[in-house]
Amino acid sequence: MQDPEIARKSPYVLDAEPGDYWWCACGRSSGQPFCDGSHKGTEFSPVKITIEAPKRMAWCGCKHSCAKPECDGTHKTL
Repeated sequence: MQDPEIARKSPYVLDAEPGDYWWCACGRSSGQPFCDGSHKGTEFSPVKITIEAPKRMAWCGCKHSCAKPECDGTHKTL
């Protein structure tokens, strides 16, 4: 299994409105932390998350979180 590219070693902290989001799991997207289709041809697939109410999200930037798509602090060990 391939390792994802590390987009950055910190989370993307963003305010999110209700709706569906597709988090980039491969680390290749130019629109981090969201998918732009750059995973095509790899074994990676984006992770869909539905947000029900407005909230601040810490999206994983290192792509190694065990709580994908949210940051769990794993970037501190990379």
